[in-house]
Amino acid sequence: MPLALVAEPTPPPAADKPDGATAVLKVALDHGPVARAEISRATGLSPAAVSRHTTDLLALGLVREPPLPKAAPRPGRPRIPLDIDTGQHLAAGVHIAVRHLTFSLTDLRGRVVAQEQVARSTSCGPSSDGLQDLRAVAGRLPDFLRRHVGGRSVLGLGAVTGGWVDPDLGTVVENTALGWRDVPLRRALQQATRLPVHVESHARALARAEVLFGAARSDDLVHLFVGNVVDAAIVAGATLLRGRRNGAGGIAHLPVPGSELRCPCGAVGCLQATVSDRAFAVRAVSEGVIARPDITLLLDAARAGDTRALELCRTRLRLVATAVTLLLDMMGPQVLVVTEAVTVHLPELFPVLREEVAARGPRAGGELVRPGSFGKDVLAVAAGAPVLAAVYQDPLGLRTAGSSR
Repeated sequence: MPLALVAEPTPPPAADKPDGATAVLKVALDHGPVARAEISRATGLSPAAVSRHTTDLLALGLVREPPLPKAAPRPGRPRIPLDIDTGQHLAAGVHIAVRHLTFSLTDLRGRVVAQEQVARSTSCGPSSDGLQDLRAVAGRLPDFLRRHVGGRSVLGLGAVTGGWVDPDLGTVVENTALGWRDVPLRRALQQATRLPVHVESHARALARAEVLFGAARSDDLVHLFVGNVVDAAIVAGATLLRGRRNGAGGIAHLPVPGSELRCPCGAVGCLQATVSDRAFAVRAVSEGVIARPDITLLLDAARAGDTRALELCRTRLRLVATAVTLLLDMMGPQVLVVTEAVTVHLPELFPVLREEVAARGPRAGGELVRPGSFGKDVLAVAAGAPVLAAVYQDPLGLRTAGSSR
C-alpha cells in the first residue's frame, strides 16, 4: 500500500500573513468548489500567487478541478473551480479509551470512510506502561488498513486518548482512567507501523476538527469532552492554547459544589470523579437502574424510556453545566462545544444542559453552548484529526514516499 508522509506539526503562521498554500487550501475547504478569483479576493493573494499555489496543491493531490457543467461557451479563459480532493489521501487514526480501541480512516474533509471498534482486552486494565494496548494497536492496524484503504495513500496515524498528552514529545503524560504515566505513544507506534504518528488529547483533537470541519467553524471556541476522562481544549484567534508542558485544559479536578464523591487525587467533589462515565454508571448501579457499571446500559435504559435513567442523564447534564458556565465565564469564547455520551445518544436532552447554563445568569451565555458536530462518529473523527490538522497547517510539508505495506 502506498504511504504518504506528513511533516510533524509546526507553529501556525501569523494570522495576518498566512502562508499562501495554506490560505488557498483553507478557502477550498470552506467554500469549494470555488473559483480562483474568489480565492484571490478571500486571501488577498494575487491571481498569479493563487495559480502558483494551486499548481503545487494539485501536484500533491490535495485539491482537484471538478469538471465544469455543460454550458454555452463564454469568452475568455474558462473559470475552473477548485475543491478539496477527497479521493487520493486518507488519515488513519486510533482512539484509545477505557473500554474500546476505535480505528478509523477519514478523508480530507474529515468524513469517516471506515471505522472499527474493538474491545480492549480485560488483560489491558490499568497499566502504567500501556504496552499491551500498544501491541494491540500495532497488531490490528495493518489488517484494518489493508481492508479499507483501497489504493489511496495514508498520510499518517493519529493516536488520541484522554488526559494529559504532550504532542511535542508524543507522550501520554497521564491518563488516570487507563492508569498510564509517561507512555511514549509516538515512538512505539512509529516503530510498529512505519507511519508518521501524531499524538494528541481527544479534547484538543476534537477542537481542531470543529475548527476545520465543524458546524460552527469558529476560530474562538472551547471544547469540553466528558467521558471516563473529563478535559477541555481552548482555541483563541485560531491558535490552540497548550500551556506549560501542554497541560492547558486540565479541568478534571475542578470542584463541583455539593458533590461528596472522593477523587483518586484524594480530594472530594472533583469534576471528573463526579460526572465521568464511570461515576454515573456506578451511581446508576447503586440506585438499581442498571445491573453493572456500564454507561451504555444507562443510555440504553434511558432510550427505552426508563424514567430513573432519564433523570440520571438530566442530572449529569446539570452537573456538567457547572464546568460549562465556568469555562464560558473565564474564556469568553464565541462557541463552547460539548461532547459527551448523553447528548450524543439522546440529543433531545441537550436543551437540559443549555437551559441549566442559561439559568445561572445573563452572563452565562447558554445560547453559545452547542453539541459536538460529529455525532456517533466522534471518536473516529478525533482519531484522524491530528493528521488532518497537520496537512491544513502545512500542506507543502506533504511528501510522497513510494514504499508499500
